[in-house]
Amino acid sequence: MKPKTIEDLYIQEMKDLYDGEKQILKALPKMAKATTSEKLRAAFEQHLEQTRKQVERLEQIFEERNQKPTGKKCVGLQGIIEEGSELMGDVDPSPLLDAGLIAAAQRVEHYEMAGYGTVCAFAQQLGDTQALKLLRQTLDEEKATDEKLTQIAESIVNQEAVQTGSGSQRG
Repeated sequence: MKPKTIEDLYIQEMKDLYDGEKQILKALPKMAKATTSEKLRAAFEQHLEQTRKQVERLEQIFEERNQKPTGKKCVGLQGIIEEGSELMGDVDPSPLLDAGLIAAAQRVEHYEMAGYGTVCAFAQQLGDTQALKLLRQTLDEEKATDEKLTQIAESIVNQEAVQTGSGSQRG
């Protein structure tokens, strides 16, 4: 369905986010299994639980609007997730893979932050205060996850990746 109003666009954007969250639910366990960092694994597992709640929030918003959350494929996140999957096939389990997984996960988080920021703006404009509260909660969680991944990368993983890869040539 082509959006004809801001409300149509709002629903379409939330459907995109919903499909993206469902894709993330499938990707996170694979990422957690692939990492060699216990701290990163725990972060992925924690975000998996958050993502389940985020899906429930979106379902609640759709239910309150008598809408179905399905019908839109999130091709943006599909591509980002595919890149992360390729990385897992190309790089042996190591701190280097962990650094790459963080990079892939942060691309996902940034995509989500953009999407949730947009639907928050639409919800505010439309006076959808209940949905806005739920969407802001998810946006805050996505920002916190991004910050946590940055902290793990900068304090542990990137240093380990440099140390284990120090035998490589630098140009």
